[in-house]
Amino acid sequence: MSSIFTPVNQKCLTNVAVVRMKKGGKRFEIACYKNKVISWRNKEEKDLDEVLQSRNVFSNVSKGQMAKKEDLVKCFGKDDQVEICKEILQKGELQVSEKERQTHLEAMFRDIATIVADKCVDPETQRPYPVSMIENSMRKAHISIKPNRASKQQALEVIKKLKEVMSIQRSLMKVAIDVPNGKGFKNKLKEMVSSVESEEFDSGTLRAVVLIDPGMLKAIDESVRQAKGTLNLLSLKEVQEGEEIL
Repeated sequence: MSSIFTPVNQKCLTNVAVVRMKKGGKRFEIACYKNKVISWRNKEEKDLDEVLQSRNVFSNVSKGQMAKKEDLVKCFGKDDQVEICKEILQKGELQVSEKERQTHLEAMFRDIATIVADKCVDPETQRPYPVSMIENSMRKAHISIKPNRASKQQALEVIKKLKEVMSIQRSLMKVAIDVPNGKGFKNKLKEMVSSVESEEFDSGTLRAVVLIDPGMLKAIDESVRQAKGTLNLLSLKEVQEGEEIL
C-alpha cells in the first residue's frame, strides 16, 4: 500500500478562527483560537500564544497552504512571521460563519444590556432596571452592536442613546471631600455634584459627603486638588433596593 504524500509546506489545522488580510494583491491568513481575537484587539489578552494556533502565516488556512517567504517580503517588507501575524491579527478581517456571527452579536447584545443595567438606575426611584427592560429599550432605540469593540466601551455609548427612549441615568457615586479654607469652594462644589448628603466646616475646612455622576469624577477631583483638598471614594454606586439604600 503506497503512502499518502503530504507537501512539506502544508499544515492541517481544525476548529480555527481565521483572520484574513489582502495586501499587495496577495491573500494572507492566520489561524487563531475562537473568541480570542476580540480579546487581543481589546488588549484583554496579551499572550500571543493564547490567540494563535500557529505562529505561521498562511495563504490558505483551510487547505494548510503556507505563505511564500518572497510574498511576505514583497508585501510586508519583512519575513518575521510573528510580527506579520500581529499585524494581520490587528488589522485583518475575522472570518466567521453567519450563524457564529449572529450568536456572537446576540451574546454581546445581552452582555451590554447587563452592564447598562448594573451601572444605571431610574432617576426618579434610584432603583435599577431589569436587564430585559434594558434590552427592549435598546431595540426601540435601534442600537446596533459593533462586534469588534468591547462590550464595556459600547455600554457607555448605549446609555446616552437610551436616554432618547427611556428615563435613565448612571448610578451615582458617593465621595467624601475635604477642602481647607473651603468657604469659597462650597458654591462651586454644589454646581458639580448631584446632591449633598452632609457638609460642615471644621476650622475653615469644608468636609462634605456628596453624590456625583461618575462622568463628573475626574473634573471634581481636579477641582478639589487645585483647592489643595482631598477626595475619597466611599461607594461606586448608590441605588435603592426596596426600602433600603445599598
